[in-house]
Amino acid sequence: MRQYRTMHRLVLGSFLLASTTAVATRAQVTSRDWGATPEGHAKIFTLKSNDLRVQIVEYGARIVNVQAPDRTGHRVNVVLGYNNIAQYVADPKDFFGAIVGRYGNRIAKGSFILDGKSYQIPVNNNGNALHGGPRGFSSKLWHGTPIGTNAVEFTLTDPDGDMGFPGTLHARVRYTLSGNRLRLDYHAETDQPTVINLTNHSYFNLAGEASGDILSQEIRLAADTFTPIDGTLIPTGEIRSVSGTAFDLRSLTPIGEKISANDNQLHLAGGYDHNFVLRGTPGTLREAAYALDPESGRTLTVLTTQPGVQFYSGNFLSSINRGSGGAIYAKHAGFCLETQHFPDSPNHPDFPSTVLRPGKPFSSTTVFIFGITAAPGR
Repeated sequence: MRQYRTMHRLVLGSFLLASTTAVATRAQVTSRDWGATPEGHAKIFTLKSNDLRVQIVEYGARIVNVQAPDRTGHRVNVVLGYNNIAQYVADPKDFFGAIVGRYGNRIAKGSFILDGKSYQIPVNNNGNALHGGPRGFSSKLWHGTPIGTNAVEFTLTDPDGDMGFPGTLHARVRYTLSGNRLRLDYHAETDQPTVINLTNHSYFNLAGEASGDILSQEIRLAADTFTPIDGTLIPTGEIRSVSGTAFDLRSLTPIGEKISANDNQLHLAGGYDHNFVLRGTPGTLREAAYALDPESGRTLTVLTTQPGVQFYSGNFLSSINRGSGGAIYAKHAGFCLETQHFPDSPNHPDFPSTVLRPGKPFSSTTVFIFGITAAPGR
């Protein structure tokens, strides 16, 4: 095992080095109509490099397909999703691949006070507002524009008062594919004080989206602490050490190894659905997470400028719809690594602020790096 860990570190290091080296890779952007949504027809964009093929649709500015190779060169789709736009429109609760907002994650009872004024967001999850309320950014039609040969930028104007949020918000998210890196750059501006928390809600299954559960896949999080939750999955306000708990994922750990531990926090969420406080300085690009499927050799490294990452183990997946590969997505069919500010931050002054004010734009960056490891020693 020690020999394998050493090999893994060496291989990971080589991929990170290759990703930061100026190696030219061919890339291209194509688009086509993908069908009707309540706000009009949505285009789907395809980004290709020598390493990856990524598809993103205007509905929710969501990632619908990532074709990534295993150690033999075999490519499969490693994100959960559907084959057509109608299935996405019909599924308002799973958020597959979407940009969620205006406030991603939860706001307790949908209410908060900003500059002395109370605001109410419609509740849609255990009496709380989740991912911007019942009609957040994931269900809106963004406008996509190709940028050069390897990027697409999606823009959305969210009017003052939509879902109860104050201020007209101009948001944009740019997806850039370079080799084995998919970079997401977020930007937003407002004309009134408001709150914001944008993230991407992709579910990953590194063995392939139709391969079953992700419990044998391994995860490492760059976090020494996490924010415990109450019975409605709202942070209590405590920041707790992961040491000696099932949340100590600081070294590579199979997702299923601790998920059934006798831990009240796991019982409350039915698995992992918690915000982990990332090491390092928010605003600087640094590693948040690393995941590995030992069987295929596929890896995923997540870099971010955000202060936290919500690790969600797909506890509430029970879709009656079949995914793009024909499989029904049961519990733990995928995992999410949602880089973001902390849940319910507007109601926790000690958490990093999510307040956005006029003249002070919001920006953040997250990078997904898809790699391959050598076969583990037997």
